[in-house]
Amino acid sequence: MDYLEKYGYAPDQQTIDSALASVAANLDGFDSPEALRQCFAAMDLTTLKSNDTPASVLKLVSKVNGLPEAFPGYPAPASICVYPNFASVVRDARTDPEVHVTCVSSCFPSTQSFLEVKVRECELAVEAGADEIDIVLSLSSFLSGDYDSAYAEIVAMKNAIDKAAAAVKRQVILKVILETGLLVTPENIARASFLAMEAGADFIKTSTGKVDVNATPQAAYIMCEAIRRYYEVSGRKVGFKAAGGVSTAREALCYYCIVATVLGQGWLGKDLFRLGVSRLGNNLIGAIEQKTVSYF
Repeated sequence: MDYLEKYGYAPDQQTIDSALASVAANLDGFDSPEALRQCFAAMDLTTLKSNDTPASVLKLVSKVNGLPEAFPGYPAPASICVYPNFASVVRDARTDPEVHVTCVSSCFPSTQSFLEVKVRECELAVEAGADEIDIVLSLSSFLSGDYDSAYAEIVAMKNAIDKAAAAVKRQVILKVILETGLLVTPENIARASFLAMEAGADFIKTSTGKVDVNATPQAAYIMCEAIRRYYEVSGRKVGFKAAGGVSTAREALCYYCIVATVLGQGWLGKDLFRLGVSRLGNNLIGAIEQKTVSYF
């Protein structure tokens, strides 16, 4: 299937360059405490280190739990994102149920394993308390041109997640990571966006943060244009998540501005806009407070 032909969309480099130049030129107009707070509320506060331990994960959760006292009036981050084996640690330690437990799954970050393994990992993550699952597009299939297999893998994991969530009487959000830095071309980024959305993604996400090129404004712009076109055709709203290298307030505002420009203000709540981050929290608080902050 030619997804670009089906949706009547082809990324145009000149249009993208012009739009991103306009975003850069107008960024100061978006720089406000309210916008920075919205970015803070959109954070999937992440720790995905090889040396993560229950104690280190608990330390991060305790920081989130302590936010209302340390910074009164600040919103909570959208979620705490961890490897699946730490799902229960976050679930049991968080004090605010509105802070979701997000787990990377599908043999993150490479997704190079048997589909049965990826499906079971998703199920186990839900059973352990995950409210949201971030899986990775099968690049081995997609880059081989086998779009049907890449689509079928997402569907299989989506169905398994939904079934496991129904068994515990919950709904679980599915985010699909496209790994845009390895897709390389604007056309591939757009195709992967449409494929993931058709397969049932609730969000499409730029990157794992584990490759050389992660989130970029160009990839974000193309993904948001695809989201807009998919919504025009299907009537279903899909969220956007930038992840990988988003560490400064200015970078967060750039993605905020792209979403606002392409998709509109209605996409800027945490239900449709996320930032996957490990260092951004301190920088956002620092930008709002106008001082250096080392809270997280």
